[in-house]
Amino acid sequence: MEALSRNFFLYLSKNKSLNKMAKRYGLKFGASKVVGGIDFDRTVSVIKNLNNRGLCTTVDHLGEFVNSVDETRERTAQEIHTIQTIAKEKLDAQTSVKLTSLGLDIDHHLVFENMRNILTEAQKHGVFVTIDMEDEVRCQGTLDIFKGLKTEFDNVGTVIQSYLYRSRDDINDLKKLLPNLRLVKGAYKESADVAYPDKKDVDDNLKQMIKDHLTNGNYTAVASHDDQIINFTKQFAEENNISRDLFEFQMLYGMRTQTQLDLVKQGYKMRVYVPYGNDWYGYFMRRLAERPANVAFVAKGMFRS
Repeated sequence: MEALSRNFFLYLSKNKSLNKMAKRYGLKFGASKVVGGIDFDRTVSVIKNLNNRGLCTTVDHLGEFVNSVDETRERTAQEIHTIQTIAKEKLDAQTSVKLTSLGLDIDHHLVFENMRNILTEAQKHGVFVTIDMEDEVRCQGTLDIFKGLKTEFDNVGTVIQSYLYRSRDDINDLKKLLPNLRLVKGAYKESADVAYPDKKDVDDNLKQMIKDHLTNGNYTAVASHDDQIINFTKQFAEENNISRDLFEFQMLYGMRTQTQLDLVKQGYKMRVYVPYGNDWYGYFMRRLAERPANVAFVAKGMFRS
């Protein structure tokens, strides 16, 4: 049943007609519970509230698969505005970007130029930028661009997904760059040719990735709502005398809020992933696909005043 639910919402996430309708109606149907606002200026108050509770953040301007050069330039300018606002408002925030919104599917030179402009501005203001990982067909292209940028900028990281067979090899390949990596399970529908079909294998691979990356001595963001993964990370770090300064936990805005606050009380760094923008539909559907509990959470929000 869980697999059917996941496949259903992943199927819906790619429906262009529903995505168009979602933009028209704004943050309806429970999306406001997991999306900070329709633009960054209206998301600032959400971030300040999280910061005041001891939670740091990373923000993501929702939208992907851009096919217009002009639109990639517009998205770049919006990202720079976000970075400038983070600095102006003194927010405890980083940013996350999807390369398909900056031209990955158009031209690698274009996306590299857009990222250089973003990272230059971010470096000026001391803001860290994470390149989000998308589906498997774009994985190698994303890593190639990350490697190129990492030779020039220290304020950039990326994401490795444990449901892909290749991921431990990718961590090993990247370790010479001393990368800051966000480690996740992954939220796209992939073929069994490239990804583990069974949840246990995905979980086991994530644990191995956490061990690999922490053992390499590189900064690790463990992005999971799974108590098993969180407890594994705590125990591994304690048993191997790994400083809490070398890792953090990350969770999605609106999900497991009490657990987030509990981790802060326990002395761990806890970063909340706060998406914003009117192109929220695909993101929202993938969140519903990840965990059946998310569907019940959103259903309650829809009917609560």
